[in-house]
This record gives sequence, C-alpha cells and structure tokens, in this order.
Amino acid sequence: MTISAEAKKKTIAENRRHPTDSGSPEVQISVLTAQISELTAHMQRHPKDYHSRHGLLMKVNRRNKLGTYLRRVDAAKYEALAQKLGLRK
Repeated sequence: MTISAEAKKKTIAENRRHPTDSGSPEVQISVLTAQISELTAHMQRHPKDYHSRHGLLMKVNRRNKLGTYLRRVDAAKYEALAQKLGLRK
C-alpha cells in the first residue's frame, strides 16, 4: 500500500523548500500524510489486515515525531503545514 510515483512527486513539489529538496521535514510529513490516507482507506476495506495496521501505526508515529521536531525547530512552518494538510495540533 503505497502512493503512486506521480502522486509522490506532486506532493514533494508542493511542499519542498527549494528545487532539489526531497528530505526536509515538511516533505517527509506531507508524503507520510498521503501514505497514511491510502492505508486508512485500505484498512476500512480490510479491517483484519493486521500487517498493514502495523505499518499504518508506524507511519503515524513517524509523522508525529517529525511534527514534534518541526514544531520545536520552527513553529511557524509547522503551523502552516498542519493547516495545509489538515493535521490536528
């Protein structure tokens, strides 16, 4: 369960800091958010898929850690990204 290459490139292009950025916290959080939404839809169709549930929980925890880091380093960027992606604080 992963997002398509085109969707990932589009997400990266929308959230990068400079033209060659692919690893900033903003990009990582946005890609994880897209993957989480795909896995959430999968889990609604297949509620007993425990291996995918484990992967979903790992992605959610990773996104939370990156969000905490970004909030600590630059709160304004975190607030803007959370508003853009619809994340709770």
